[in-house]
Amino acid sequence: MKCPECGYLDSKVLDSRPSEEGNTIRRRRECDKCHHRFTTYEKIEEYPIMVIKKNNVRQPFSREKVMNGLLRACEKRPISVEQIEEVVNQVEQELKNTLKKEVTSSDIGELVMKYLKELDEIAYVRFASVYRQFKDISVFVKEVNELLK
Repeated sequence: MKCPECGYLDSKVLDSRPSEEGNTIRRRRECDKCHHRFTTYEKIEEYPIMVIKKNNVRQPFSREKVMNGLLRACEKRPISVEQIEEVVNQVEQELKNTLKKEVTSSDIGELVMKYLKELDEIAYVRFASVYRQFKDISVFVKEVNELLK
């Protein structure tokens, strides 16, 4: 780390501690040349995940949109808001773990269906019917038959 006093490039860390929020680390440093003490902050660099829609428009990932879709699919089902939030958390975490800066909306839909299928089959079929835009009853019946297998 470059010393702000003399510009020397080497310094040693005297003390490190997390910030109150826990998302940064505060470091007290001392320049190896002039012994000037200074403070630096280290923070994880996060980039927003961009979603590529079907019409190729790009927009930032929105937890709220995923949550709203899940709330509609889970309406009148024995599923708590905490369970729905957990699905949203799992989807978001899996997207971050891919380290991709851009994902397609269909990738997000598939992830949601993966977790929703484990949670509630009726909510899964509801979500899938909107997401996959079932054209007629035969496609719907085919999806239900896949669930029954």
